Amino acid sequence: MIGRDLPLASRLILREWRAGELRVMLLALLIAVTVSTAISFFTDRLQRGMATRAAEFLGADMRVSSREPLPDAFLQEAIRNNLQHVDLVDFSSVTSSEAEMQLSSIKAVGQGYPLRGEVRISEQAFGQERVAEGVPEPGSVWIEPRLLGVLGLEVGDALEIGYAQLRIDALLTHEPDRAGDFYSLTPRVLMNLADLPATRVIQPGSRVRYRLLVAGDEADLQRYRDWLEPQLESHQRLTSVADDNRQMGNALDRANQFLGLASIAAVVLAGVAVALSASRFAQRHFDTSALLRCLGASRRRTLRLFLLQLLGLGIIATLLGLLAGGLMQWGLMHLLRDLLPPDLPRPGFKPLVVGAATGLVGLFGFALPPLLRLGRVSPLRVLRRELTPLPGSGWLIYGLALSGLALLMWQFTGNLPMTLAVITGGALATLLLSSLAWLLLRSAGNRLRHLGLAWRLGSGQLLKQPAAAAGQVLAFGLILMSMVVIFILRTELLDTWQAQLPEDAPNHFVLNILPAEEAAFHQALDDIGARAAPLYPVSPGRLVSINGEPVREHVTKDSPGERAINRDLSLTWSAELAEDNELVAGQWWHQLPQTEGHHVSVESELADSLGIGLGDQLGFIVGGTRIEAGVSSIRRVNWDNFTPNFYMVLSPGALEGMPTTLLTSFHLPVEQREGLRELTRAFPAITLLEVEAILEQLRDILQQVTLAVEYVLVFVLLAGFTVLFASLQSTLDTRLYEGALLRTLGARRDLLRKANRLEFSLLGALAGALAIVAAELITWLLYRFAFELEWQPHYALWLAVPAAGALLIGLAGALGTRAVVNQSPMGLLRRSQ
Repeated sequence: MIGRDLPLASRLILREWRAGELRVMLLALLIAVTVSTAISFFTDRLQRGMATRAAEFLGADMRVSSREPLPDAFLQEAIRNNLQHVDLVDFSSVTSSEAEMQLSSIKAVGQGYPLRGEVRISEQAFGQERVAEGVPEPGSVWIEPRLLGVLGLEVGDALEIGYAQLRIDALLTHEPDRAGDFYSLTPRVLMNLADLPATRVIQPGSRVRYRLLVAGDEADLQRYRDWLEPQLESHQRLTSVADDNRQMGNALDRANQFLGLASIAAVVLAGVAVALSASRFAQRHFDTSALLRCLGASRRRTLRLFLLQLLGLGIIATLLGLLAGGLMQWGLMHLLRDLLPPDLPRPGFKPLVVGAATGLVGLFGFALPPLLRLGRVSPLRVLRRELTPLPGSGWLIYGLALSGLALLMWQFTGNLPMTLAVITGGALATLLLSSLAWLLLRSAGNRLRHLGLAWRLGSGQLLKQPAAAAGQVLAFGLILMSMVVIFILRTELLDTWQAQLPEDAPNHFVLNILPAEEAAFHQALDDIGARAAPLYPVSPGRLVSINGEPVREHVTKDSPGERAINRDLSLTWSAELAEDNELVAGQWWHQLPQTEGHHVSVESELADSLGIGLGDQLGFIVGGTRIEAGVSSIRRVNWDNFTPNFYMVLSPGALEGMPTTLLTSFHLPVEQREGLRELTRAFPAITLLEVEAILEQLRDILQQVTLAVEYVLVFVLLAGFTVLFASLQSTLDTRLYEGALLRTLGARRDLLRKANRLEFSLLGALAGALAIVAAELITWLLYRFAFELEWQPHYALWLAVPAAGALLIGLAGALGTRAVVNQSPMGLLRRSQ
């Protein structure tokens, strides 16, 4: 049956194409596929590129670590999955010269380290850096500059580690996987793994961390992860970049969420354009359907002919859209090659699948319901033009289409709360827009009846068919709402990212400041032009009990709590709550009643992991002394800003008499870093950590995110204008006929132009008013349930959006309805007979 109808359907498609009937729907569908494909290609490559850059913080794509030697099966499975791999061992040991000794953090690495990022070294302290080629040669080491002053050594001298004497070949200035280790108290040493046996420092009971770094393709990594996770024991841990670095993980999460949300907006708008153009196509083919019925075609065959046209159109639009989307992202990559990472991954097949799925959902979900009416056209319509088919029951198809869109939304964002927030907010906004559009049209129409003729003509068009006018207001409102939501999120998310890493963000951490040197250290920072954060007292201590029970009974494998109890925590006390900390439960010290005993404030994620609540008693071992403290508050900590933060903050006096040093961070411009040499000479006991390289990496990635945001906005605007064009085209036939009648009755062209401009300006103003209300609702839902940001009303947009809507849609309406006043009334009336 289909084979018999295919030639006729093909001829009908060619005839309709020459007549221009299918061009609007093809354009809308083409843009839907192009937008989704280009966005998917661009975001997929950029996200994978950002993930690759972010992997530099880990030195690899994934890391497996353990306190015991890793099973050989872990390495063999990595080899079977075609993954690059490097072994390394972290441990602490005393390093010494002929005159001095110093406890150091030593990393023994195999050939190929690092798999991601680079190691940088220099020939002298605070001298010119260069990228290291490979790892230290056997028999040599690279050390941090501060170790030279402590041990009284120079580059080229021998450093003793255990029983081995290793030559100092260079000074270590940057390790890619140092990002998550800001609070290391000891200098760093990088040595070759082949020299480790000669040191004989690894003995039973030694505190050692064995690590396996792996890198490779996403599919290979995922297979390895799926195999590895069930094999892990309690002392083993698998880490990805998002797990290892809070700043990087949060930035990537926000970037992915925004790009996915913008993709949703563009695809939904393009789908609306397909629905509007399909509705117009169906209405213009009622006569063709009636004629086919008169010539003997059954209802089923008539419908099949139009569905074959629809399918052919969808295939053409999907193929062209996939090609256009691919070319568009390649063109953008070429134009922005100087701003993008040089090693972006090659395009995958996933964006093609997403683009094709978008085409199918847009085609059958939005275009099929209007076309179903073509099979219900009565043959009598050939004689009685007023007969229109009864509306078919397309709710099931629309429901399936919306379900398909919901799956696409989930695919774009990978975030279920965001998807639900968008769906809920979109449904509420649609109901709100529909109801308010009707009320506003009725209210505005009654007030405009008493104005001039142009106003009465313009408002009359709206009031004559209020349901159709409300539909146009709804369509225009959706356009403006999507643009406003994306604009708000773009502005405020970028502001959040920029606030996360301001230009004066701390780029140095200082530990081991002696309390007696606090005033002198402050003065020294002022002398070199550094801007410092407050100094915090720090005492290393271990959490050992919760409400008298051993703390290990409260943790699960791989939880943050499990990692926290296996090491000493940096405990501090403070009379005031830090500026970037927020109480989520309980009260700060000065709000508590005067009672005996100590109090502690716990970071919220750690409290959740350990099941800690207000009033619980925590036991700590600090300097061999047991301290009990009651939980008086839970804090949310902003880990994104490079300032000192703590899991546990105790009340003043709780750590009195305990061994204490001070910790702070400060910002020092790069051109003034020579002052660091004097600082380390004046305070030889301090531990100075430079994180400027990490900040630069983060800023580069956020710049790429900003670029992606700006690019996706272009697609959202393109999809919005497509809806606008399709909406105008859907009413063009009626406007042409009515314009011809008015011209015949003596109306001048200027009057019709003015009436059209006023009509669409009014539509735009009403749509803008509804759009800002709906946008505020959706952003509130997104901020509360997806982004976890503080929401505030956007008062500046309450007048700006309706005004912009009136201007934008008024201009588009005037341009889109030029044919109403430019075509001959006689010719139009003859064709309508």
